Amino acid sequence: MAKHFTYITSEDARTQAEFYTEALGGEILSIMTHGQLPDGSEELKDKVLHLSFIAGGVTFLMSDSVFAPVIRGNNIHLNLEFEGEEEAHKAFDNLSQGGKISQPLAPAFWGSLFGIVEDKFGMLWMITTAPNGSPV
Repeated sequence: MAKHFTYITSEDARTQAEFYTEALGGEILSIMTHGQLPDGSEELKDKVLHLSFIAGGVTFLMSDSVFAPVIRGNNIHLNLEFEGEEEAHKAFDNLSQGGKISQPLAPAFWGSLFGIVEDKFGMLWMITTAPNGSPV
C-alpha cells in the first residue's frame, strides 16, 4: 500500500506554496534548501530542495526547478511512498517497462529509497520509501 502525494516543480516554490495556503487555507509544514545539503553549492543555497504544505486539507510536496526549466508537462510528478523497499522496487521496475528512468531507485541522503521514472505514457513518477522518522 502506498501513500500518494502530488509533487510540484516550480520556478519559486515558496511563493507558490504561500499562494496555495492562502487561497485554500493551510500551512507550510517544512522547507529544506539546497544549502542544507552536505555538498550544497553556494549558487543554489537558497533554492528549495523540498517543501511540504497542506492546502485545502491535502498535503502537497514541492521543489524549485534548478536543473531544467519549468514547462507544462514537467512540473507535476506523481509521488508514491511505500512502507517497504520490496514494494518500492516492484513499482519502480513495473513503471519503468517501456519508459525512461531519469533517476535510478537508490538510497538517498535523507534515509529512504528514491527514484524518478517517466512511464511509457509520459507520466512522471517519484517512487520512495517512508522516511526514517521524518514527517513528509
